[in-house]
Amino acid sequence: MTTARTTRPGAAHRLAALVEDALGGPLPLRLRAWDGSETGPADGPMVVVRSRRALRRLLWQPGELGLAQAYVTGELDVEGDLADGLRRMWAAARERRLHLPRAGLGDRARAVGTAVRLGAVGPCPAAPASQARLRGGLHSKSRDRAAISHHYDLSNDFYRLLLDETMAYSCGVWTGASAVGAQRAKLELICRKLNLTSGARLLDIGCGWGSLTLYAAERHKAQVTAVTLAREQAAYVRGQVRERGLEHRVEVICQDYRDITGGDYDAVSTVEMGEHVGDTEYPAFAAALHRLVRPRGRVLVQQMSRGRNAPGGGAFIEGYIAPDMHMRPLGETVQLLEDAGLEVRHVESLREHYVRTVTAWERTLEERWDDFTALVGEETARVWRLYLVGGALAFEQRRMGVDQILGVRPTGEGVSGMPATPREWYEQLDRP
Repeated sequence: MTTARTTRPGAAHRLAALVEDALGGPLPLRLRAWDGSETGPADGPMVVVRSRRALRRLLWQPGELGLAQAYVTGELDVEGDLADGLRRMWAAARERRLHLPRAGLGDRARAVGTAVRLGAVGPCPAAPASQARLRGGLHSKSRDRAAISHHYDLSNDFYRLLLDETMAYSCGVWTGASAVGAQRAKLELICRKLNLTSGARLLDIGCGWGSLTLYAAERHKAQVTAVTLAREQAAYVRGQVRERGLEHRVEVICQDYRDITGGDYDAVSTVEMGEHVGDTEYPAFAAALHRLVRPRGRVLVQQMSRGRNAPGGGAFIEGYIAPDMHMRPLGETVQLLEDAGLEVRHVESLREHYVRTVTAWERTLEERWDDFTALVGEETARVWRLYLVGGALAFEQRRMGVDQILGVRPTGEGVSGMPATPREWYEQLDRP
């Protein structure tokens, strides 16, 4: 008598069943588990769960953070187009939020039961080394310094590999096909909006690696005070100032914006720094911008925003890239600047430009992958791959934006000194 053999479902099939229960629909990606089993649609990217440890992370950290931890450690991977995989996952998650209730106790019990059967239950895995570990009160000066250092003090050599020769780590303005040209066009546009002329005093808050500071001093002969919290950045900018013979035009200060003294600047710029200020601290930041600029002086804020119903950064970004960051809808930032006494005169969205900017950085990362991993290690390189691919998608889908906001401090009589039209700002912007 022959006994029929029963085939136990592979790990991939068990995991797929959990995902489909949660999504209320078919698996959007193909899935391969550590035991070699596969399931899901044949087309599109393949998600590879390399170990039970990835599942354990998701039990302890459900959602975005657990997935990110598993990805950056290599316990979970994506074969094929990562952007396509994230796009499909996001579409499925959005569909669930629109049409399905949250997972109940029964769903969670089934997930734990599956984990037990797969041998994935155990203590919470330690967070990856690349995850930020901050202490102290939210947006205290010491914690803000640590948050900035986590991201910007990674290594000047790393950013030299990633960025173009301008060392501009912010959204470019694309007038052609060149990433360098896009950054130079952005710098020129900011200088024109701020009406920088020879001898004009510019305060550059959050100066980064000095792209705007150096450009304004060299091309527009401005007197620039550059401020950053990141020691690596300050050292780099000081080196560039010496190499270019700009000591008579540029002063570099490593300090918190709250410690800036003086005022009466002709112009103040802050390029993609306001996201780090914090929610409750932003009114005081806006008041500082107003205090530091003279009457009829201009303030240029280039800052990321979020859609009205979008979360902004999210657990991965805040855990690995920009701890304690806060984004708000554009209109709320405009209101806060005006509440501080600035008159907002021009607002320009650069959202599509950031898709191209971030995509260019990600292409450099992939083309020089071996150089990046040799410099900072596989885990940190995977953090940046996920960050850049996910960031481009967020801007593409309008969950995040970036905007240039130009304000002026009017005189007591309401005089702004602004031109009637800004047409000349854009003439021959892509000049070499």
